[in-house]
Amino acid sequence: MKKWIAFWNILAKDMRSYYLKPPNISWGLLFPLVWVGMFFIRSGLGFESIPDLLPGVMALSVLFGATSVLSVTVTFEKKGRSFERLLLAPISLELLMLAKTTGAIMFGTINAFVPILIAMFFTDLSAVSWSLAVPAVVLIAVSSTFLGLFIAVSVKEVFEAQTFSNFFRFPMIFLCGLFFPIASLPSVLRPLSYILPLTYGADILRGAVTGENNMYLILDFVIVIFFCAVLFFGSLRNINRKWIT
Repeated sequence: MKKWIAFWNILAKDMRSYYLKPPNISWGLLFPLVWVGMFFIRSGLGFESIPDLLPGVMALSVLFGATSVLSVTVTFEKKGRSFERLLLAPISLELLMLAKTTGAIMFGTINAFVPILIAMFFTDLSAVSWSLAVPAVVLIAVSSTFLGLFIAVSVKEVFEAQTFSNFFRFPMIFLCGLFFPIASLPSVLRPLSYILPLTYGADILRGAVTGENNMYLILDFVIVIFFCAVLFFGSLRNINRKWIT
């Protein structure tokens, strides 16, 4: 019971201190909406194209929201040496890092539904398979959060974490099939698409929103879960190697 009390206190402290701050709002919510708005206006597409764009907007909102939070919380506390005190808490490292990442997962998941609320005013979303969309959003949030964690524990400064995050995030806009089919990419770039977890999460989300038949649905779920495990345990390895030993 004491371990879960510590888990909740760490999570609650992060929510009070870091979430809903201007950088998280701008990068996690406003940037995806503005970027897609520019794309929407420039292309001249009508409201009937919203279901096709919606999976990409949702995935971007999750990606930028989750990674923006972790690049601040972990890196800032590590630089201020407050993270070292957390490492002394009587809980396992795995539970500690889950406490540090749960808030970002929640923040990213909530971000995904803001574009949905906006889209509901312009188009009919009754065909959306929510039983598939919700797990897809959560998995994208988990993988994006663990990517942000891996980046945060690999650098020393907050600005390094933000720069390194953008090194991954901006290529994902074009490489993960969010708005442009992977088949339309140059053959040299296509292999990069398949080593990014967002590619598979977006594929699940697209099928849930647009109703497209996805014959690789189970494989997509398995691959995203695999990426989540690799990123999380890779982050723990970095912490043990750099901060504990």
